[in-house]
Parts: sequence; C-alpha cells; structure tokens
Amino acid sequence: MWIIIQFGLVTILLLFSTLAAWYEGSAILDNPWEWKHSTPFSQMLYGQVHSKSHISQLDYFVYSAKFHPIFPSIMAISSLYLLILIGYYFLKPQHKRFAYFLLILGGGLFLLSYFFINSPSTGGKIFFYIWLVSGSLCTVTAIITYFQVLNRNKKDIKKWN
Repeated sequence: MWIIIQFGLVTILLLFSTLAAWYEGSAILDNPWEWKHSTPFSQMLYGQVHSKSHISQLDYFVYSAKFHPIFPSIMAISSLYLLILIGYYFLKPQHKRFAYFLLILGGGLFLLSYFFINSPSTGGKIFFYIWLVSGSLCTVTAIITYFQVLNRNKKDIKKWN
C-alpha cells in the first residue's frame, strides 16, 4: 500500500514540475538571441531557427533547465525516484538483480554528469551535481545491497551445513 502512495505522490510532483518547467521555458519565444544556443531539438529538425514557429516544445525544457533550473531539477529528481521505485517494485524479491539495476543506473547517471561537467550555465552546473550525486548514491546503494545478499547467502549456507 505504501508503495502505491509513493507512486501517486511522485507522479503528481513530476506532472506539476513538468508543467511548471514547460511554462517557464516558453520564455524562449521572447528571447531570439538565445535561439542559437538553447534550441538543440529545433536545430536538429529545422536547421537554424529563424522564427518562433520553428521552436520545438522540447526546447522549452532546455531553456528552462539553463535559466530557471528549479522545476527541471525537481522533474529530474522525481523522474529518477520514480524509476528507482519501479525497479524496486519489480525486482524486490530478487535483491541481486536490483543491485545490478542500481549499478547500471548509477553508471548512466555518471555518464550524464560527464556531459554537463563544463557547462557555463547555472542550470548546467546544477544538473552536473544532481547526476553526480545521484549516480554516487545509486552505486553505493547497489554495492551495499549486493554485499548484503552475499552475506545473507553465506549465512544460509553455513546454517545448512
């Protein structure tokens, strides 16, 4: 029951922060001087952006993350929490697999932090630390979980001998 409440609360938080980040990011429409630097998705689709109509909705999140990082940060953390919660729910009986899941997730988060390591914007620096700390926590939790499983298995073997 408690896990369902967590799913519900984190989903509501994720939806709220997504809407807020999307709204804050829509300010890019009023800043044409930023179109060259904050519209990677639009540039992939249309090449150079010359008008508001060429700006992708995904670029709203890029702009928001660069210049108004509070809601995108909440979005990232709640998404990560939801992902870990889903992994825990499905892999709860298999602690070793959950440890592997966390280890792979931690590696992915370290990789994400690498992409933000030299970011000149405040938002980029915040995301660097979010990914770095989250990757560290996932990796440490994976190692602890893995060794708890090994220790439990050793005790079970000794008990049966």
